[in-house]
Amino acid sequence: MTVSESRAGAERAHPRAFEPTVLVITVVLSVVGAIIGLHLITTLGISANTSVIGALIAMIIGRINVAALRRMRSVHRQNLVQSAVSGSTFAAANSLLAPIAVPFAFGRPDLVWPVFAGVAIGLFADSFVLYRLFNSRLLPAQAAWPPGVAAADTIIAGDKGGRRAIVLACGAVVGFIGSLFKLPVSAAGVAFIGNIWALGMFGVGLMVSQYSPAWFGVDIGDVYIPHGVMIGAGLVALGQAAYLMFRKKDAKTERTSSVDPSQLPQVDERALRRGVLEGYGLFVLGAAVVALAGGLISELSVPALVLWVLAAALAAIVHEIIVGLAAMHSGWFPAFAVTLIFLVLGLILGVPPVALALFVGYTSATGPAFADMGYDFKAGWLLRKEHRPYDAFERSGRFQQYLASLVGFAVATVAVAVSWQSFFGDGLIPPVAEVYAATIHAGLTDPNILVTLLLWAVPGALVQLLGGSSRQMGVLLATGLLVGTPQACWLVFGALLIRIAYRWWRGERADEDLNLVGAGLIAGDALYSTSRIFESK
Repeated sequence: MTVSESRAGAERAHPRAFEPTVLVITVVLSVVGAIIGLHLITTLGISANTSVIGALIAMIIGRINVAALRRMRSVHRQNLVQSAVSGSTFAAANSLLAPIAVPFAFGRPDLVWPVFAGVAIGLFADSFVLYRLFNSRLLPAQAAWPPGVAAADTIIAGDKGGRRAIVLACGAVVGFIGSLFKLPVSAAGVAFIGNIWALGMFGVGLMVSQYSPAWFGVDIGDVYIPHGVMIGAGLVALGQAAYLMFRKKDAKTERTSSVDPSQLPQVDERALRRGVLEGYGLFVLGAAVVALAGGLISELSVPALVLWVLAAALAAIVHEIIVGLAAMHSGWFPAFAVTLIFLVLGLILGVPPVALALFVGYTSATGPAFADMGYDFKAGWLLRKEHRPYDAFERSGRFQQYLASLVGFAVATVAVAVSWQSFFGDGLIPPVAEVYAATIHAGLTDPNILVTLLLWAVPGALVQLLGGSSRQMGVLLATGLLVGTPQACWLVFGALLIRIAYRWWRGERADEDLNLVGAGLIAGDALYSTSRIFESK
């Protein structure tokens, strides 16, 4: 019996995010998530995936023998809570505090509030675009979204117990111990779940990045080769996305086929185009707030100011799509590296330092919440996909998840508004913001950087074309080159070999075990990352 079938009699309608019990638990845990995110991003420079933590706490609460709390035994209510907690963590750390730290690190603390106002709008625009685009051909629910699989499997294992719970728990123990020894075990976890071709290229990128100093006598990151590869792959990926949005096809024939309805996109091309355009309009609004409140009217001419606003909004939506595509296939999102690409391009184009600092702060806010909400929607889709009737229940559930995430974002916004001065005053500034600020101050010392970017954009574009939009091989190759986590390549390659061998031995029955092991490794890594809040500064 499936999770949906076991709840069919009790939950014909999807639980609501604003049910009193759910809302109170959501707000309380979102505060905890925001605190964890702010602490980790300022002290260790990392963010933790707290969706698994939120799911575990929600499960524990549901087993407290109090009538009002028993409703939390519902896997769908647990999904609402974990969505909000995860959203609050990433929003506070990556989408709000890190961006507003850029002008502070740049030496202009007076620009923090203007950037805060803009990135707050950008955060909610980011989530709105993902809500409108999820389960389209651009961002299909059937894609990997590995951390979402981990969250869903954690919830299902807690609900059903038995062998699933044992396998997932064993994977989590291995993941925690591996992370304790500084091994990037989440890389192996996503390799058990994601697209093999995409993750193979991800592993190649990780290997080249790690060993380039020994093989070629140069760190490829220092000469901007990975950035060139991402530019080429990203441009092709955007072209492929445009093709999906504007192509002509007979959607009616697809809908009336005998295919399982949960395997078909719920967002057609028209809705996809509308969602992107509406998102761009919201990003224009946020960019205009940053520009006007930040005093760019005195730095730029009116035509240049208008161009700045339009370009910042375009960069924001391009940033979120590239980051989202990488996260969808690999579970890793190179937000820092993609922002650095825009920063370098701004330096090449001669954008004034203050205008560039505001530009970088604003565009860096998009992407993390976009990717994280994609993980949460994937988890919800896995929990709901066998419910019948499917379509209405899935749409309702996704909307309730969106509302729950908005609660988490609101909590994160308040948390950052009241705490950023104490963090920055104590010298606790996210490391990525200091890198951006230092790069703007230093400028470009190598006049050949533009040539390097254009040269290496060619192989990135070719690999992306070869893999097509469903595999995103070029984007994943560039992600691996940019991330460059030591030893991660071997964990990816090892997990892929185990996955191929085990599937050859067990056939399709292997998929559930592989997903559970991968989910456990990711969950264990997330538990370890969250536990680091107790480390000293």
